[in-house]
Amino acid sequence: MPVKRQVRLECTVCHSINYLTKRNPKSTPEKLELKKYCKKCRKITLHKETKAK
Repeated sequence: MPVKRQVRLECTVCHSINYLTKRNPKSTPEKLELKKYCKKCRKITLHKETKAK
């Protein structure tokens, strides 16, 4: 069974953490970078992965 790790997605513009998601480190070894909607910026921005607590 694959081990999934919980990661936080942080906005690259305002640095607010808006999303929590899971990813499998074996199938996707690089960090996630997704375009998502940021509530604080009120527009679609690039969100990068940071470690979840």
